[in-house]
Amino acid sequence: MPVGWGHTVHPRSKAAALFRRNTNESTPDPEVHEDRPGAKGRPTPSRREAEAAARARAKLPNDRKALAKRQRELRMESSQKVRQAMRTGDEKNLPPRDKGPVRRFIRDYVDSRLGFTELLAPLLIVIVLMGYGLFGDSAVRMANTLWFITLVLVVGDILFLRFRVRSQVRKRFPDEPLKGVTMYAVMRAVNMRFLRLPKPQVKIGQPLPEHYR
Repeated sequence: MPVGWGHTVHPRSKAAALFRRNTNESTPDPEVHEDRPGAKGRPTPSRREAEAAARARAKLPNDRKALAKRQRELRMESSQKVRQAMRTGDEKNLPPRDKGPVRRFIRDYVDSRLGFTELLAPLLIVIVLMGYGLFGDSAVRMANTLWFITLVLVVGDILFLRFRVRSQVRKRFPDEPLKGVTMYAVMRAVNMRFLRLPKPQVKIGQPLPEHYR
């Protein structure tokens, strides 16, 4: 078909042009999603995650000096709570080694009795002074005898305490292991009453509760 002077259209070129036109007409434009006002472009966090993030931001400032200051304040606050718990016996803030009903029962059992082991420290001071001759030559000879008697009484008291504590723990807490029970009781018993931590919560001779929780 003539389109101009001396020019003809090749059939293949005509078919290619027609194909390109049909392809362009049949290809839909890409769908454009309009951003909604206030959209974040990411999943909305849950309420628990948002609260946790808020607490983290409140406790950990971005500034390094402020962060160090905040950490010191948290350590001081934690130490203060532990000291208060040592005085009141508050289970929530006690150190891990003092937590639990078994440890609380052991403390109460040791504090409710007056054992010879508690007098070990003052007796040792007296024996040392006697050994240096501050009370005369006769006291030096008596110091060795007093030391031997003290040692025998302390060992006997510790063995009796071990037997009684383990027996009571086995009876009251049958499902709890006995590991560490004796050492915990003995280390508390060798301290004088006013030096024990946590502070005693029962009086000497006071009956103990049947159940500990």
